[in-house]
Amino acid sequence: MAAETRGGSELRDDVTESLAAAFYEELATVGYGRLSLEAVAKRAGAGKAAIYRRWPSKRDMTVALLSGVAITAIAPADTGTLRGDLEHYLRDAVRALTHPLVSRIVPDLLAEAHRDPELGRALVAGVGAPRRDNAVQILRAAIDRGEVPAEVDVELGLDFLAGPLYWRLAVTDLPVSDDYLDRLVTQLIRLLSLPGPPR
Repeated sequence: MAAETRGGSELRDDVTESLAAAFYEELATVGYGRLSLEAVAKRAGAGKAAIYRRWPSKRDMTVALLSGVAITAIAPADTGTLRGDLEHYLRDAVRALTHPLVSRIVPDLLAEAHRDPELGRALVAGVGAPRRDNAVQILRAAIDRGEVPAEVDVELGLDFLAGPLYWRLAVTDLPVSDDYLDRLVTQLIRLLSLPGPPR
């Protein structure tokens, strides 16, 4: 196994994975405001220097780790139909939002982002933007297949995709059944089939 180096070319994957797991557990336990890199390193059984070889600050560590998870957790799938793509995307979203750690982390980070605008901007760029880019691929594919009019309001469509599930799971804490998802997909298809307003 290669030794850790300051240049970062031989950083051990097992140490990185341990630090990431410790970060999520610590973040879920104490919240972003009280999270310390010392506590993360201790929980991972590593030295604080191991963190700084990978991430220069708590904010950088937070954005980097959450970005990677967000991008892979809700990725588009080309099923060949808008309904299939939406069902896949929304089921992935449900799995992500109902994960025990995620359900505790997301509300805290949203609140912290209002108190720390720089963190908020970093999370939007690193987490929000890539997830919206994934959703754009779904809408663009539907336009190319002729399932959605070319003049559809893509920006509103992205909000439609994200809003209902987040509201139900993170705000009202209501369950999401297969029937609910089926009805949601049906309504989304109806909304997305409407042309956008004249520009």
